[in-house]
Amino acid sequence: MPGSGRRHPTPQPSFAHLSRLSDDTGLFEHARHAIARREHARHAIARREHGYCTDDVARGLVVTCREPEPAAEVLRLAERYLAFLTHAQDTRGAFRNRLGHDRRWADEPGLGDWWGRALWGLGTAAARSPAPWIREEALVAFSRGATRRAPTPHAMVFAGLGAVEVLRRHPAHAAAAALLADAASTIGAPGADPLWPWPQARLTYANAALAEVVIAASQLRHDGPSLDGGLRMLTWLRDLQLRDGRLSVVPADGWERGASRRRHDQQPIEVAAFADACATAADVTGDPAWEAGVRQAVGWFLGDNDVGTRMWDPATGGGYDGLTAHGPNLNQGAESTLALISTLQHARRWS
Repeated sequence: MPGSGRRHPTPQPSFAHLSRLSDDTGLFEHARHAIARREHARHAIARREHGYCTDDVARGLVVTCREPEPAAEVLRLAERYLAFLTHAQDTRGAFRNRLGHDRRWADEPGLGDWWGRALWGLGTAAARSPAPWIREEALVAFSRGATRRAPTPHAMVFAGLGAVEVLRRHPAHAAAAALLADAASTIGAPGADPLWPWPQARLTYANAALAEVVIAASQLRHDGPSLDGGLRMLTWLRDLQLRDGRLSVVPADGWERGASRRRHDQQPIEVAAFADACATAADVTGDPAWEAGVRQAVGWFLGDNDVGTRMWDPATGGGYDGLTAHGPNLNQGAESTLALISTLQHARRWS
C-alpha cells in the first residue's frame, strides 16, 4: 500500500463544538465561523435560522454512542438526539427530515437519505450505547424503520450500516438481516473492468460506505456478497484517492467514468466514510494496510491533504466545511464537525 503520510500529533475527539451547536431540541445544521476582536477567542456561531435536520442528528447519535465511556454531557447529547429521531419517525417507520427553529416540521415523513442515516444512528445506539434505556428505545425505533425500503442506493447503504451495528449485538434480528441483505443487493457486485470496478458509473458522496456495507454483509450474512468483491471496491477507491501518499478524496461534484476529475471541493464526509470503511476492513481481515488507511484519513484533517492545511479548528473543536483550492472553508457546520469526531474516534486504535 502507498505510504501512510506524515505523522501529526493526534488530538482526542472533542464534543465542545457539537454541544455548542445543540440545544434542548436537537443539533443545528449550520454554523458560521467568526473571528472576534483580538482580546477574545475565535468561535463559531450556530445559524438557528437554518434549523435542524434528521440527517445530522442521526450522525450525532452515531458519534455520541461510539464513545465507550461518555462524559455526562455526551450522554445527554445522545439522549437528546435519540428523542429527536423518535419524534421525527412516523408509525410506519419513515422519518421527517427538516425541523425549523420554531419547532415545526417543514416536510412529510419520507425514505430519503435521512431515513437511512436515522437507522444508522438508531442501530449504533441500540448496539453501542452504555445506557440500557438508550439501547432499548433505539432498538424499538430501528425495528420499526427497518421494515421499510428506500428507492435510492445511498439511503439503503446508510440503513445497511445501522443493520450491521444491530446484527453485531443481536445476530438473530431478522429485520436487520433482511435490511442488510437488501442494502448489499442494491449496491450490486463490482464490475469486471479493473479500471472501473465500481458497481455504479459515477462516484458521488460517502463513496466508501458502499464498500463497507458489502464487506460487513459478507461476514454477517451466510448468503451475503463476496468479501473479495467488497475489498476490491475499497482497494480501488483507496488507490484512486491517494496522491503521493496523502488522501485526496473525490470532490463534492463527484466523478464520472471517462470524465476529468477535479480535486476540489473535498468534503469531510468523504474522509469520514473512508475511515469507517478502512476500520471495518481492518477488523474483518486483520490486514494492517487498512489501519494505514485510517491514519491517512486522520492525517487529512490534521494537514496531510492537497493544500497542506489543517481542516479543523483547535480553538472550537469544530471541523471546517470543505477543502478548496485556496484552503479551508472556515464555516464549521454539524456535518463537518461530526466527520472530524468520527474519524478521530478511530484514531484511538490506529494513530
